[in-house]
Amino acid sequence: MATGTTYGARDHARAQEGARAEAMPVVPAPEGLVWAETVAGGGYTHRTLARGTELRLADPTGDACAHLLLFARDRPWERLNAADTVKVQWNAYLGAGRLLLSDQGRVLASLVSDTSGRHDTLCGTSTVVRNTARYGDGSPQGPSPAGRALFELAAAKHGLTRRDLPPSISFFKGVRVEPDGSLEFTGSAAPGATVTLRAEQPLTVLLANVPHPLDPRAAYTCGVLDVRARPGRPTGPGDPLWDDTPESRRAFANTAEFLTAGGLA
Repeated sequence: MATGTTYGARDHARAQEGARAEAMPVVPAPEGLVWAETVAGGGYTHRTLARGTELRLADPTGDACAHLLLFARDRPWERLNAADTVKVQWNAYLGAGRLLLSDQGRVLASLVSDTSGRHDTLCGTSTVVRNTARYGDGSPQGPSPAGRALFELAAAKHGLTRRDLPPSISFFKGVRVEPDGSLEFTGSAAPGATVTLRAEQPLTVLLANVPHPLDPRAAYTCGVLDVRARPGRPTGPGDPLWDDTPESRRAFANTAEFLTAGGLA
């Protein structure tokens, strides 16, 4: 189809309606879901989610690496704090029952299920400088995009800038701390691993699907990431997750008090 004229370009564009690609959003989302998308390796996505929404991330090939940032929706100064997430819970390793905390002592999201166990709270994501040195290019439009650069694009869609981006955490590629303090890259658990997060506040979610900074493979290698979100209910008093530890009870109580006072719960 010729596209040398405005009419030709219009007809060509309209002819693409209904076309499918391996990695793309599903619009509208299938019944029962509020978000359904497959994110290519080297791609990114973003969404605002209501409180209680359950966000399921899946690694169908065993080669996805989902780098995640969370912001309180409409209050981006309250954001994921990886250091407090580790420090407050006395645990550097994410898994079912862990909480993703802000620096306000409140819960942004809880990790309600996990079949992977290979995650990282320590290294953050890749940078343009590092990817250029390793792969020859780290630009978001190039063949080996850096996670930090993709986060900047996703953030801009929500009125945020580079200065708003804290260190991220990542799912599906593991890192362990050795006795001497060095970091060991443990890679993927297996194809088909999943993680489900529950939004404990209204959230802005940014995701970059790029290789982990410690991935030793010479080639830029990253599989697709499946994203599915459905409506749900936030964690409440009496839930085992709420009462799991003294730290979780305090964090959930801080969150409930703040949201109730602001008419958000």
